[in-house]
Amino acid sequence: MTTQSTKSRQLTRDEIEAFGAELDAMRRDVMSRVGESDAVYIRKVQSFVRYTEIAGRGLLFAGIFPPAFIAGSALLGISKIVDNMELGHNVMHGQYDWLNDPTLRGNEYEWDSACTGEAWRHSHNFMHHTYTNVVGKDRDLGYGVLRLTDDEPWQPKYLFNPLMAFALAVFFQWGVAFHDLETDRVMKGEKSREQLWTEVKQNFPKWARQFGKDYVLFPLLAGPFFLPVLLGNMTANVIRNVWAFMIIFCGHFTTDAETFSEESLANETRGDWYVRQLRGSSNLEGGKVFHFFSGNLSHQIEHHMFPDVPAIRYAELAPKVREICARYGQNYNTGSLWTQFSQVCKRIVTYSVPPQLATAH
Repeated sequence: MTTQSTKSRQLTRDEIEAFGAELDAMRRDVMSRVGESDAVYIRKVQSFVRYTEIAGRGLLFAGIFPPAFIAGSALLGISKIVDNMELGHNVMHGQYDWLNDPTLRGNEYEWDSACTGEAWRHSHNFMHHTYTNVVGKDRDLGYGVLRLTDDEPWQPKYLFNPLMAFALAVFFQWGVAFHDLETDRVMKGEKSREQLWTEVKQNFPKWARQFGKDYVLFPLLAGPFFLPVLLGNMTANVIRNVWAFMIIFCGHFTTDAETFSEESLANETRGDWYVRQLRGSSNLEGGKVFHFFSGNLSHQIEHHMFPDVPAIRYAELAPKVREICARYGQNYNTGSLWTQFSQVCKRIVTYSVPPQLATAH
């Protein structure tokens, strides 16, 4: 059976539609006010990414000295985090298409990650946001390697859930890059090897550029400082990968984040869709700096409800969404990073063992 929380009361059909109508009205209101301040903000984000990358890579060229290596790795890691989460992810949702700026066009944007923009827009924007936490439809539910729900039959390989989660965190950009290839469907005979090979050839140029930039080009340009630059780039990528893994998993796989059956999609209305986004998501509490470095995905509930609204607006929407949830008796799943991440870790471990053992404990 799918995972369900007992913290939200059952809504009547009329309440579900009224709930959806209030959220639709909220979206219309905020979009009517989107304008110059949002444009200024996202262009500042672009500059932040550009200059922290320049500073980070510059410092790594002097990386033989420990302070330069540490500062360079940290700055480059920060640049990669912001490029992925506050810039690339949000731009590719079309949040800034209204600007008609070629550098911020969602359907053409490419980011500093091994996953191509096209693959991300399919696996994330379409599959994940359409079928959020629906077992058998949302491939982000375990990323094809983790068991995170009772609906996934237990197999001995899931004993390695914690180890696979650790590997996924460290190499997250590559896990995401290979995610859309759906290699598990090839093993099941649901997808041809020819189709897989075609997709590999389409994605390979981006993989090669990404790997070559960080692990060949810039280290070679450093000449005798090849090794510090190589290790610094590797460190920056791990910083970005682990941070992105933590934020994303906290947004979807805490204890009270629900999963849903495919049958639940039958006759789903706009109101039903909003309820599913709410119950399948988790927020993170923190200050402005924390929200910035999370790409505002710390407001995962608001992001799932309003994926095309500029993410900088989520902080103003969150209290309003929370108030609506309270009036309708719906759990607004939020907590600190460490509280939510501890629940994620517990879920990963719980579903790694046979169901009878998990129930016994």
